Amino acid sequence: MNTTPKRILLISCTGQVGAELWRCLQPLGQVIPVDRSDTALRIELTDHNVIRNVVREVKPDIIVNAAAYTAVDTAEQEADTAMAINGIAPGILAEEAKAIDALLVHYSTDYVFNGKRSDKPYQEDDFCDPRSVYGATKLAGDQAIQEVNCKHLIFRTSWVYGLYGKNFLLTMQRLAQERDELRIVGDQIGAPTWSRLIADATAQTIAQVQSSLLHADMNKLSGVYNLSCGGQTTWCDFAKAIVQQSPNPPKVIPITTDEYPAPAKRPAYSVLSGDKLADTFGLRLPAWDTALAVCLSRRKPV
Repeated sequence: MNTTPKRILLISCTGQVGAELWRCLQPLGQVIPVDRSDTALRIELTDHNVIRNVVREVKPDIIVNAAAYTAVDTAEQEADTAMAINGIAPGILAEEAKAIDALLVHYSTDYVFNGKRSDKPYQEDDFCDPRSVYGATKLAGDQAIQEVNCKHLIFRTSWVYGLYGKNFLLTMQRLAQERDELRIVGDQIGAPTWSRLIADATAQTIAQVQSSLLHADMNKLSGVYNLSCGGQTTWCDFAKAIVQQSPNPPKVIPITTDEYPAPAKRPAYSVLSGDKLADTFGLRLPAWDTALAVCLSRRKPV
């Protein structure tokens, strides 16, 4: 039996998901973090030669790509940059992964859907029709990986928040201290998902894939898996749940999407079904409000 520790290349170790992955991937092997910052081996996903060179230098058994261009509105004006990072770079990682028989783990988004339905969670094989540049570039990355057909797991998640980086949770906590009233969109429906749960589920899935029972079936296991919390809510009700723990919680008022115009269009409904992940790996994330309660009970790590 081969007991040599796996080499895990973690791309982006400082973002919402990446910071959590850096912690929870440690039991699975030697984690080599790379990032744009000076705190880790540097990588720039807009420089595709650098991507290839980093992978060839590290020679990982597993590549976990937690990097993405996530500025949804700014992407409307920076489509080329968003495509380079979200659409082209994943395909290059897939090519390099296939060349060394490595597993590629990548993250996608609920924004690949148009949100025109309102009564049935999206499944992995439902038709994709993104409404924004961000969604279109993320879909392009998913397709690039699938076309290369390396060993891969694409986790499609939604409304990600956490204790790191910039996100809705931290913004609402800050605004709750500054304002008496918050006006938040109340006609977009989805499932907020804690980044720590994404990282934990990723680690558990990789552990199963590495096991002797499942490793031989990796070709069958490769594909897209929805990875988001259960239930559904609106941004407005999500905000209410966040600020209710504030000493003097502000009043949260629902507004329509039309009352809060933004450059990028969002899906009105983007709830994701977790059945495939549960059926394949026995994993299902808790309801969004349960996860939020646990997250709010934690303090931000130093």
